[in-house]
Amino acid sequence: MLRFMPVGDSMTIGSAGEHTWRHRLWQHLRRSYGGPFTLVGPRETLYDKVADAPTSYAYADPGFPRAHLAGWGEGWLHMAPLIGEAVRSCRADVLLVSLGLIDLGFYTNAEQTAENVRRFVAEARAANPRVRIVVLPVIPNVRAESDASFAAQVTRFNELLAKAVADLDEPRSPLLLASPPPSYDIHLDTYDGTHPNASGEHRIAEAFAEAMYQAWDVGDHYGD
Repeated sequence: MLRFMPVGDSMTIGSAGEHTWRHRLWQHLRRSYGGPFTLVGPRETLYDKVADAPTSYAYADPGFPRAHLAGWGEGWLHMAPLIGEAVRSCRADVLLVSLGLIDLGFYTNAEQTAENVRRFVAEARAANPRVRIVVLPVIPNVRAESDASFAAQVTRFNELLAKAVADLDEPRSPLLLASPPPSYDIHLDTYDGTHPNASGEHRIAEAFAEAMYQAWDVGDHYGD
């Protein structure tokens, strides 16, 4: 049983009424992956915007393994201290990580965020020395269109992220940098310039799926 753990911020937890990219990836793997697998994590809920809390179970399609480690407003800063116990308790084999936008927006600069990436990887490997990790670069959001300094921080962090992945990759615990979702357009693939709509969910799922297929022969091309 291959155990995937989605790790992320508001784009990964999703909000009430959505499918989430987690669901889209599960559908893809169910069609394309030959062996048993599941999604794992210490959390299951969506974010409820009315309650301003992660308390909703109102998935558009609740019939899938809803477990994850994602939180609205959480980043590398928040997940680095949590990932070791999550990997250990949920026996995660593969981490699918989409983090960084919230860090750069509110908490840490590019260099500090990159240090938290390295801490995250170290903590995950301490819990499972053979854990595999796929990391998605930060997708610039609507703020990056009007805030040049923020856009520069996103670009700088993505450079540092690529370096961290290259530095930390090792055969027994592969670390893989996914390519940004192809043709991702924040004006078409999000509902507010940041959070994915249905097409955005598919594009993020595709980015993870293609990375795993091309590097590790897991599943198939997205949509095949």
